[in-house]
Amino acid sequence: MGTKTFIFDMDGVIIDSEPFWRQAQIETLHKYNVSITISDCINNTMGRRIDDVALIWCKLFQLNVNSKILEKEIIDAVVSLINIKGESKKGLYELLSFLSKKKFNIALATSSSQPIINAVFNRLSIADYFDVVCSADDEVYGKPHPAVYLKVAKKLDVQATNCWVLEDSVTGLISAKAAAMKTIVIPEDIKDPRFTLADVMLPSMLEIIDYLKVD
Repeated sequence: MGTKTFIFDMDGVIIDSEPFWRQAQIETLHKYNVSITISDCINNTMGRRIDDVALIWCKLFQLNVNSKILEKEIIDAVVSLINIKGESKKGLYELLSFLSKKKFNIALATSSSQPIINAVFNRLSIADYFDVVCSADDEVYGKPHPAVYLKVAKKLDVQATNCWVLEDSVTGLISAKAAAMKTIVIPEDIKDPRFTLADVMLPSMLEIIDYLKVD
């Protein structure tokens, strides 16, 4: 097995937090008398960094609020929801255990900011599995730019082509492909033709274990 680095995206991959992000955006924008739908969130902001999310809504609806304030309000709402209702995605602990036993480098490359990462790691008790944690918040450009994935490879001192990436969004998939990494997707909408860009498409993390066993 030549590829011994496995990089997780977080939202929608490790934890079922995408509904929290959508709820937080819908409720936060409602304070400013703006109504958006779940579909609006999926089409406009899924997989993007929080500063991009806030700017997108500010521009689309010409909001009379500083985007930094909107960022904080959305983040605070998401953290609260994770702390109360956050649950791991199917197969997470099994996959982490498998990767650890097989001596993989295990990393996180997420568009989320540090408060969200902390909330997820604390809620799921998974911090000890990860060798490297990178947030796109620390890069000039967020996903779909490949910077956050390339940062992981640099920190681990590995070749990008020897990394597996697990993603659930088109934005994240484009980011990983732009970094020349091997991609596995567990898409929310399996019928979306854009996910055919991925090297592998699977229904859950449990199937990833079987796939890597024969890789």
